[in-house]
Amino acid sequence: MSAVDPGPSSRQTELLERAYGYVLEHGLAALSLRPLATAIGSSPGVLMFLFGSKDGLVKALLARARADEMAALERVRGTASGRGLPAGARAVWDWLVAAEHRAVLALWFEAYGRSVGEPGGPWAGFAAQTVRDWLAVLEEIAPAADEAERTLLLAVLRGGMLDLAATGEVERVSAAVRRHLDALPR
Repeated sequence: MSAVDPGPSSRQTELLERAYGYVLEHGLAALSLRPLATAIGSSPGVLMFLFGSKDGLVKALLARARADEMAALERVRGTASGRGLPAGARAVWDWLVAAEHRAVLALWFEAYGRSVGEPGGPWAGFAAQTVRDWLAVLEEIAPAADEAERTLLLAVLRGGMLDLAATGEVERVSAAVRRHLDALPR
């Protein structure tokens, strides 16, 4: 008979949420356990005990970021399913450019970049899974579009998000994305 995994403790969940808030504000690039622990009301020892290692904590933070991504994708699915590629992509873009999502987008980009640059670390597979997640949503939004159309649209959205994250120029970047969307077959 095998033991049932009780899942994370309430303290682990609480500290993960606090740590997630911290990395949304400060990023993951220079994450150090001592300042993080101080900021979230814990200690490095407790974090090591609860998450096993710094890499374990980073993996948990990336899983938490992915949970936010999946929740966002579910909201987009709910408003855009079956509307076709241009209309569905507009719903996606509107969510992406909302100011309240900037911190999570910055974290996704950081994790995406690290996943590509350090494929064996705690970031392993994050970028590839993100691509698969977004392509699945685009397929649901526009099942008649072919894979190449969806892939091109994802590249345009990702490029727009990257420019937006770098410059904050919502109007300029949105105009460019919308021009591409206007050129898509209906």
